[in-house]
Amino acid sequence: MEPQKPVYRIRDLESGERPRERLARLGAEALSTAELLAILLRVGIPGENAVQLGTRLLKTFGGLGGLHRASLHELQAQHGVGVAKAAQIKAAIELGRRMVAASPEERPAIHSPADAAALVLYEMSALPQEHLWVILTDTRNRVMHIEKMYRGSLNASTVRVGEVFRAAIQRNAAAILVVHNHPSGDPTPSPEDIALTRALIQAGRLLDVEVLDHLVIGQGRFVSLKERGLAFS
Repeated sequence: MEPQKPVYRIRDLESGERPRERLARLGAEALSTAELLAILLRVGIPGENAVQLGTRLLKTFGGLGGLHRASLHELQAQHGVGVAKAAQIKAAIELGRRMVAASPEERPAIHSPADAAALVLYEMSALPQEHLWVILTDTRNRVMHIEKMYRGSLNASTVRVGEVFRAAIQRNAAAILVVHNHPSGDPTPSPEDIALTRALIQAGRLLDVEVLDHLVIGQGRFVSLKERGLAFS
């Protein structure tokens, strides 16, 4: 009996299981993350096809966020990856990041906390340190600019409230939306987060710049202090 041929290339899969054919037939949104990775990887290794290799990478690094945080060296050190495949993965992730960070003219107006989170969630979820960014909006809540301000431990005593509003005043923004991340992955607001928000709201009233919200970003999720009724009255 002839031994079965090892399946480790996309073209060795059954036609109905090939990610590229499934993408063409159903659209990219219908594919799993592992299948999308398989299209980038193209070829697996003996005993592990491209989809299985993609699945292993996602498990090893803890999902797309982990792949985003991983260095090129860490990726290429994985069995079956190497320099070329690692570079393709990092390039694809960077293209996704740049699409999210496209020019303000291409961004939609912010009508909800989810709209604001969509602008920053992908990038901020992967940050290993705490960062504070300020989204500037015009009178129609259209994004004018995202100012990346602070990095490190953030609380009401370390963040200079005047600095948070500087870019808004310089650009004549009507409102701001403050966003910071919790590297732990848990977006639950801390007492320090609430105190900082209160200080910013009070300063905004004096400066005639509305504070629309304060979002805390975790691992792939966020919390709106305004929706929770924290600091906003």
